[in-house]
Amino acid sequence: MDPSAEYNSSPHLLARHDFPQLLQVLTHGGYRILGPTISEGTVQWKEIRTVNDLPVGWTDQQDPGKYRLEPKKSPRVFNVVHGPDSLKPLTFAPRETLLTLDRKNNTFAAREIMPETPPTAILGVRACDLAGLATQDQIFLKGPFSDPYYRQRRENLFLVAVNCTRAHATCFCASMETGPKAQEGYDLCLTEADDDFVIEAGTQAGLKVLEQLPSSLASNERLSQDDERIQACADSQTRSLPLASFPDILYDAHDHPRWDQVAARCLSCTNCTMVCPTCFCHGVQETPSLDFQHSEHTRVWDSCFTPDHGYIHGKNFRPTIKDRYRMWLTHKLAAWVDQFGTSGCVGCGRCITWCPVGIDLTEEVLALQDTPL
Repeated sequence: MDPSAEYNSSPHLLARHDFPQLLQVLTHGGYRILGPTISEGTVQWKEIRTVNDLPVGWTDQQDPGKYRLEPKKSPRVFNVVHGPDSLKPLTFAPRETLLTLDRKNNTFAAREIMPETPPTAILGVRACDLAGLATQDQIFLKGPFSDPYYRQRRENLFLVAVNCTRAHATCFCASMETGPKAQEGYDLCLTEADDDFVIEAGTQAGLKVLEQLPSSLASNERLSQDDERIQACADSQTRSLPLASFPDILYDAHDHPRWDQVAARCLSCTNCTMVCPTCFCHGVQETPSLDFQHSEHTRVWDSCFTPDHGYIHGKNFRPTIKDRYRMWLTHKLAAWVDQFGTSGCVGCGRCITWCPVGIDLTEEVLALQDTPL
């Protein structure tokens, strides 16, 4: 049976003092484990070996253009919701050499460079990032041409999700129907409380790990308590997008004066696209050796906010920041629906948090609903 096949197990209870055994089972199963770790004032995916490598005793606060970590007296492992890293860099690498070219007599030899991807367990994946990964799967795997580099990384992931019981001021996943509860796409899913975790398997691979843990069936009362906490997280979110209005709301606003207003604030810095779980713009670079006997063909992340991205021979068809911001938001919330059958936004709020000037796309969309002057 396909180890990634969807599977619904009965929820179990894992005591906090037994949580380290999850890491041990994953390690013995041959997985390299990545988890959220504190680095350079934020949390980033890095290799972990013990629970102490995780941000135990920390929490995060996020607002438009603001991010900070704060100590918190709590035994919880997953009080930090997320940092700038989604799952995207782990499957769609920011920079990777696709092939090399070597001169050989009067011709050349090309060699494809496939990524080395050991089985990797990602611990602490949020529902919005599972949704972002599903969207990237649509782009890289389910079209007429599958990307072998993405596929190789994707097939070696074991995903341990964590349901959110607290939300940031910048979160709006509830309105996008992508969270705060993970619905699918995970191997294991955790809901954390002070003393224990509810844990359930979503695939046969996840069930195999769960069966090796000292867990017991979770009571209906406990499951109801978790549902209430997750719902309270959803209810606490103050931002939202009118999902039912896409894509027409953006198409109808093409000439809205609001584009000039947001362009006057936007720095075209590309932060929003770099932290977005679904943006996939990229370019290629040819890097020859000094003796011109060897060259590398490399794919690198790009952004529709860079001036060069809209340049074709002799003309830039998106020369202004207004053009580029309108392109980004219209593609994200409108054209994406036509292309892939889903919005390109998962409501994680990263673009709001990591925008240096605090531009809020939920605020911009609400403004675009107004009739142009």
